[in-house]
Amino acid sequence: MSVDAATTVIPYIPALIFGGLTIAAAGIAGWVYTTRLRIKNGYPLDGAWGQSIYPKTDQEAAERVKLLNQENAQLRSELASLKNRLANVEKIIVDDTHKLSNEIESLRVQPVN
Repeated sequence: MSVDAATTVIPYIPALIFGGLTIAAAGIAGWVYTTRLRIKNGYPLDGAWGQSIYPKTDQEAAERVKLLNQENAQLRSELASLKNRLANVEKIIVDDTHKLSNEIESLRVQPVN
């Protein structure tokens, strides 16, 4: 390397080191944040070669699926109950408005004395 090349590169070495460290820190922070989101939302964690770290055994995974199925069944029954209640409310609303319009029409038809 010539003297001119050394004098032009040397002043930028601190900036290059700082840039490299910044990129490395951003990569590590992104990895930590991604892992945090996976843990928070219940996704399985992976090792360096893609093997599953959590849940550690198939028994844990089966238990987790069982709990999720129970919760799903409970939510489905609650949804069915709410649908039935909504249907009853719709019947009440429709019947009352129909009844009201029939009463108004019956008053129009009656002769005035």
